[in-house]
Amino acid sequence: MDIWSKEKRSEVMSKIRSKNTEPEMILRKALFAKGYRYRINYKKLPGKPDIVFPKYKTVIFIHGCFWHGHEHCKIAHIPKRNTDFWARKISMNKERDKNNEMKVAALGWKVLTFWECEISKKELPLILERVINIFHQNTPVYATRIKFYEEREDSVMMVAEDIVVYEAHSKKNE
Repeated sequence: MDIWSKEKRSEVMSKIRSKNTEPEMILRKALFAKGYRYRINYKKLPGKPDIVFPKYKTVIFIHGCFWHGHEHCKIAHIPKRNTDFWARKISMNKERDKNNEMKVAALGWKVLTFWECEISKKELPLILERVINIFHQNTPVYATRIKFYEEREDSVMMVAEDIVVYEAHSKKNE
């Protein structure tokens, strides 16, 4: 049972932004401080990537954990009410994300995807290092993430994450 009326729930949901989210702003400010200039929500590329670096032919998508179905994340849960709708919506979002990322990679762009929960001030230096390293690779890439888990006392905790890079297959490369 929802704690709010339909009207209140609608009002709350309408305030959720799709642009200039907190994780986007944190990463953008850090990259700008390092001297990197970018475009935001670039409409000329599939999926309107959140951050685009034309000079390095690199894009960054920053996905909200709930809306994009981040697996094994506390933020990304299917609501108990209207579960069929939400499961279908999140599944379609994930499929759309994957298609957009592959389309951008096929155009010869490097594609990086980060999750809302990954972008914290503690993780920022590592993320910046990885982004900057990708800028200076010569081949177009589609990057995905691999998490490393460690057992700690009575729980399992994610302790590290690495980017796995795949060379993009486009008509140019064939």
